[in-house]
Amino acid sequence: MKKHLAFITLAFLNFGLYAQNMTDISLRWKGSKTQEHEITSESGDLYQKLAHHGPAIENEWIGLRLYFDYKVAVDVYNKTRPGLELAEAQWYPTVEQQKEGWGADQYKVGSTVGLGGVRLWDPKRKESVFLNPVSRRTARVAKEANFSYMEMLSEDIPYMGDTVDILVRVTVFSGFREAKIEAFAFSDNPVHFLTGINYHDKTDTKQGDNFICTWGIHPEDVAAFQISIGAAIIFDPNDFESITKKEKQFELVSKPCHYLSTWVTSACEKEEDLNSFEKFITYVKDLSWK
Repeated sequence: MKKHLAFITLAFLNFGLYAQNMTDISLRWKGSKTQEHEITSESGDLYQKLAHHGPAIENEWIGLRLYFDYKVAVDVYNKTRPGLELAEAQWYPTVEQQKEGWGADQYKVGSTVGLGGVRLWDPKRKESVFLNPVSRRTARVAKEANFSYMEMLSEDIPYMGDTVDILVRVTVFSGFREAKIEAFAFSDNPVHFLTGINYHDKTDTKQGDNFICTWGIHPEDVAAFQISIGAAIIFDPNDFESITKKEKQFELVSKPCHYLSTWVTSACEKEEDLNSFEKFITYVKDLSWK
């Protein structure tokens, strides 16, 4: 499977050479119109000081953001039609814009990893470890010829009697709904990563050999209208020691490693094609690079 994923990544890059770049980035201080490419904090918490609480990226299908705090969770901005909205909507379109067909912040992360967020796992205590506290946390964004990415570097995280630096990178590509999430451990010894996908009381779930899908209403109070949304994480089962359905999220614990990658995607009921759980499951199952 890893060979297939490497191949499809190369295909994404080549595809972009001949197509319009339908991706974008955003990293700004709250209230500022100036686009930053890197922001650093020794406290590791700029959640309340940054626009949309951290870096954000999008392609024509979805938007994603990383929380700049102890969670480093991945959140989703759902769209009802293809197009770029981040520059104007800044994650929070007006009620009028949403009535006109703009997307919205429908996804609710809460205390979970969200969609593919990354933590560490302590196999001795059998518990997750936030990428916190840190000596420094840095967010970066970059827009290339045919893809965009955001990343968060968390430095000097206490882990298993030592400290580790963890980089989380999320990449979106033009013309493809899926986003790639990568976790890098800069440490002498391998680590156990924890990732997953959350769900709520009004969301259905479906677990396959190499994917987990959810569909339904998230208890989000930011969007003007609640709609059913779908989310999925796609992974290589050989990378993981365990996959467990907990009360609020599926938790995937990796084998000891220095690098881990998964793919995530999302859809909603107002889209033209992927507007039901059945269609969404079929789409995820039929991904040619699974």
